[in-house]
Amino acid sequence: MAHSFYEWLWQHEFWLPPGITWEDMQESEDIHYPQPRHLLLSIPFALILVVIRCAFERAIALPLSTKLGVRDKKRPKAQPNPVLEKFYSMCCKSPEEGELITLSKQCDLPVRKVERWFRCRRNMDRPSLSKKFSEACWRFTFYIISFFTGLAVLYDKPWLWDHRECWTGYPQQPLQPSLFWYYMLELSFYWSLVFTLPFDVKRKDFKEQIVHHAATIFLISFSYCANYIRIGTLVMVIHDASDCFLEPTKIFNYMKWKKTCDSLFMIFSAVFLISRLVIYPYTVLYNTYYYSMEIFQPFFGYYFVNTLLIILQLLHVFWSYLIIHMVYKFILRGTMEKDMRSDTEESDKDEERDKIKEKEKNRITCFSNVTRNGYIQSNESEPLNSRAHLANGHIKER
Repeated sequence: MAHSFYEWLWQHEFWLPPGITWEDMQESEDIHYPQPRHLLLSIPFALILVVIRCAFERAIALPLSTKLGVRDKKRPKAQPNPVLEKFYSMCCKSPEEGELITLSKQCDLPVRKVERWFRCRRNMDRPSLSKKFSEACWRFTFYIISFFTGLAVLYDKPWLWDHRECWTGYPQQPLQPSLFWYYMLELSFYWSLVFTLPFDVKRKDFKEQIVHHAATIFLISFSYCANYIRIGTLVMVIHDASDCFLEPTKIFNYMKWKKTCDSLFMIFSAVFLISRLVIYPYTVLYNTYYYSMEIFQPFFGYYFVNTLLIILQLLHVFWSYLIIHMVYKFILRGTMEKDMRSDTEESDKDEERDKIKEKEKNRITCFSNVTRNGYIQSNESEPLNSRAHLANGHIKER
């Protein structure tokens, strides 16, 4: 059964244009073509990247965050409570009002204290500022290396300047060693992001990130197997261009360098919107959809790779909406608001809002007590003053 599935999966009709078979893609001493088995190397390379990342964050990023003045916010720890801890880990981290009342009865605690316990417990699970800083440093380091590696690999390639060259001689385009290692670098990095997703900072677009990583891995893998190497290199360089500005924007935001952060954010926004909404559709989508038809007729691989590229473009539109919204807020307020994708920032605002409400209640209570005491004292003092005045007036009370 496994052999039958293997033969079905690697039918040349799926991967190659009409009239081309796997026999036409046989390697020789001088000519090498992409082989699907090469993709297995990306898994151990990804694990190596994970190890390098851990060493980088501990040895470089964390000490650097301390020297640059990045301080973690001190949050109160939740008191040990087996009942609430079990509910937190097994059921829900943000219980509803009815659940809070039930838990307060079980623990013999006020509802307010139970609600505060869950808030403190959630705070304990939030990523620290130094962790965010370390992640941003690692991504920035990789994107810089990857982007300039891509430029070094592609600057003398004809398809970087003439996009029709992506299809000259396709699919019998020899694989150069520099393109192979560039592909392995990118594919291994995205596999490493998948491996570390459970431990990385989770944001509101967590599901979109999973879709993005999956689509990217499938796109890189399929483009390698079907020898879409040339178009794949263009996709990777375009994506890395804007990411080189995103990560330093986060770094300076964590350092509280607002002016530098705002300036980099505007540069990132311009590069992202131009590269993802203008260059990517013309250089990649238009290229694969129209120019490729000048060389071969549509087949399964043509439809599949275009579907993956369109999925990436839909994600670009989603993120562009968030960026444009942040730019709009920046123009109105004159400063960049906190990351819209971060759940931690929203929770912090809720906590601060609750504290403000509690302070307002205390002020109202104090004001009512002062008013009531002043009213009692005035009522008690008025008769005494009247009696004193009458006594001075030589009028006696009966």
